[in-house]
Amino acid sequence: MVNYNGHKDTIECVTSLRKINYSNYKIIIVDNSSSDSSGEILKRKLSHCKIIESKKNLGFAGGNNLGIKYALDNKADYVLLLNNDTLVEANFLNNMINSFNVDNRIGLVGCKIMYYPQKNIIWYGGGCIDWFRFIGDHYGMKEIDQGQCDREKEIDFMTGCCMLIKREVFEKAGLLSGDYFMYFEDVDFCVKVKNTGYKIWYNPKAIIYHKVGFSSGGEESPFSIEWGTRNRFIFMNKYKNNVTMFNFILSKIFFYSTRFIRYFQYILSRKKDKANAIIKGLRK
Repeated sequence: MVNYNGHKDTIECVTSLRKINYSNYKIIIVDNSSSDSSGEILKRKLSHCKIIESKKNLGFAGGNNLGIKYALDNKADYVLLLNNDTLVEANFLNNMINSFNVDNRIGLVGCKIMYYPQKNIIWYGGGCIDWFRFIGDHYGMKEIDQGQCDREKEIDFMTGCCMLIKREVFEKAGLLSGDYFMYFEDVDFCVKVKNTGYKIWYNPKAIIYHKVGFSSGGEESPFSIEWGTRNRFIFMNKYKNNVTMFNFILSKIFFYSTRFIRYFQYILSRKKDKANAIIKGLRK
């Protein structure tokens, strides 16, 4: 997991991990050049974990890649990417590991993710890539859980909040793309996994809870808006050949028109910081 100025969340996450009923694992924490002494605090309070301190903030992809490389160098069979602002159920990892027995072509396994502390509301119940909007779409998001996302199945998109990945997938698909810094690297990685012939699998019996957006100020913080705008544009251009040229042009028109509408909505509601974040994202 990657930590940036969030040692309290990281410690709480590790506390929940130490209660799981799967024993053969090691915890690697990458401190992404925090400015709040997180590295020292984590080394002191989580001495049983491997703490890697990055000299600069490498973003989500870069931070995770440091941990992935360490895990692979130390002969890990699987690597679990887990957001530090999560809490886990005791059997989540057992259930995710068991999913690889369903089909030997499964290379990446995801889980069901609920909001925290609203544990009855779904944040992620499986997902797909929407090739018109060029985003990773969450099934069941913000819906009260009534079992609508409880079918185990193959999917196209798993959020980087929690991914369990076979070692061989990294050997064939590579690491997370460094193009994005924050957001969309998980969508990009899922495309690469599928393109190398592996399946992505959703297991709803594996459940975790997500303090959504804590590390970036919330789901609609200026930070999230800026980087989400910038990286969606990059993702669109990188994978434009996945759709016809006509559809890509329509997608671009939709993208710019919705950013334009959102910009004026923020201006009219006196949320200039969010309006400016859209402009910054388009300029990057």
